Amino acid sequence: MQGDLAGTSDWPEAGFPGIRVNPLTLMPEIINAEACSTALAASTDPADHIFVLIVEGHAAEAAELLAEARFKDPESFRLRAFEAEVLRVSHRSDRALELFKQLLAEFQGTEREALVLQYIGKVQYTSGHISAAVEAFARALDLRVAQSADAAQIYASTVALQRAREVLDLAC
Repeated sequence: MQGDLAGTSDWPEAGFPGIRVNPLTLMPEIINAEACSTALAASTDPADHIFVLIVEGHAAEAAELLAEARFKDPESFRLRAFEAEVLRVSHRSDRALELFKQLLAEFQGTEREALVLQYIGKVQYTSGHISAAVEAFARALDLRVAQSADAAQIYASTVALQRAREVLDLAC
């Protein structure tokens, strides 16, 4: 990606221009503010704006936009996942994990299962439950490979699993 900060070109994609996943923290970060701003200005999808606010750590603003968007589209998978992400950013990991587990039960056996597992792994990783994160990331990776998912998704799961295993090994 042209315009990336030095050393971030191998960071996994986060699903929005200018944002990538930091392979150490496993959190999305804006690495190209100009690309992000341009894409955000062109977007009419409130989920894009919510995602950027989450990445920036603006949980209250994201929650406000999310409430409006969920009112208009209460069944949106992406918005439901962002609801849990807002909780994670607000340091309410237990509640975020509950919501993701509800989504997992609902989407088990579908193509979205791997994404929910990836989210679960991220919440567990950031809350210090590294062994559980390894398990979630491994399941997500296995599903993505079995589903012949997009290479970027497989790469994101591989990087997350590798990092969680490294942290787990350091703890032992």
